[in-house]
Amino acid sequence: MASFSYAALDDNGKEQKGIVEADTPRQVRQILRDQGLAPLQVDSAQLKTASNDGANVGEAYATPSLFNRGPSIKVGELATITRQLATLIQSSMPLEEALTAISQQSESDKLKGVVLAVRSKVMEGHSLADSMADFPRAFPVLYRATVSAGEHAGHLDLVLSRLADYTENTYQSRQKTKLAMLYPLILLVMSIAIVSGLMAFVVPDVVEVFIGQGQALPVLTQALISLSDFIVSYGLLVIVLLILAVSGLRYALQNKALKIHWDRRLLGLPLTGRFSRGTNTARYTSTLSILTSSGVPLVDAMKISAEVIENSFLQQAVTEATQQVREGGSLHQSLEQNGYFPPIMIHMIASGESSGDLDAMLERVAENQQRELDDLVTTLIGIFEPAMLLLMGGAVLIIVVAILQPIFDLNQLI
Repeated sequence: MASFSYAALDDNGKEQKGIVEADTPRQVRQILRDQGLAPLQVDSAQLKTASNDGANVGEAYATPSLFNRGPSIKVGELATITRQLATLIQSSMPLEEALTAISQQSESDKLKGVVLAVRSKVMEGHSLADSMADFPRAFPVLYRATVSAGEHAGHLDLVLSRLADYTENTYQSRQKTKLAMLYPLILLVMSIAIVSGLMAFVVPDVVEVFIGQGQALPVLTQALISLSDFIVSYGLLVIVLLILAVSGLRYALQNKALKIHWDRRLLGLPLTGRFSRGTNTARYTSTLSILTSSGVPLVDAMKISAEVIENSFLQQAVTEATQQVREGGSLHQSLEQNGYFPPIMIHMIASGESSGDLDAMLERVAENQQRELDDLVTTLIGIFEPAMLLLMGGAVLIIVVAILQPIFDLNQLI
């Protein structure tokens, strides 16, 4: 059976949209009439293009190409359907029935269409991993490689359960980081807004009184007036220039050599470098752990894991380490040569290689790196919050002193 998206009118004249499985469009129309619906449009869900991704129910589920990589789904949705699929397969339910149940459970038409399209490929005789390959934006390389390893090893249920843990942890980690950053970002925006408002609207009106009296102003007040005039005259221009500068930098970083140089510089900065190393190391070791424990060969696992590293310099170093392992080198020595991975991680991997229990040790390394990353994020946010309060308080204090100082001088003259 194939998946079809439809639009139909109910008895009240309201338009209903959805996705249904059938052999032909004619059968879909008959199913809709049996449900008391008047069919308006029926299209093959797998033949839709991705040009209006996310716009409506009949959005694209086509085989990906250079410009069409299919719809994407959220990390939270991916974690949910992975857990559901793992649970159903562990319950000895056939794969196609499990996919049908997941599609019926889903409230998102886009997600339902993806699951039904994958089910159609499975029904045609393709493996689950090959069926997911039609939707690279929905199912990343790591995900498909792990599923493929589980299918070949005959332990798809166990691999899916581990993959569900991984996706859920990834989703929870992202949510925790976003929530933790919410308050500091609000403080930052409010600080900039308050200080800019004072400088643009309050300071000119207050200081104008002293200027009108011909009073000699203190140096701090004069500097504040100059800054206020600059913000009023060139504030918008500065904002536009900043936007252009950021856009230009992003465009320039599309050059691979420049991007590698930039990322290497970032690794040398005190806080930014530590955070970048922590984030990429935790992501790399977690991915490598789940792939090797799922039966993926080490070299292939390293190659796939390198794709989840965002820092291009570290990614290049890992790619070189992969080549060294392919030529017969050990994992810990290959990773140690670039000098950017934590020593504790290298020692733990070396211990796992010497004991012949690398899979278990990689899992411990992943847990350790994730724990260190969480501690680092908590520390940085803990520092950022009071720093923003002090910055905002200091800026307001300077403005108040600059305004009050001429008043005190005027009282002394009187």
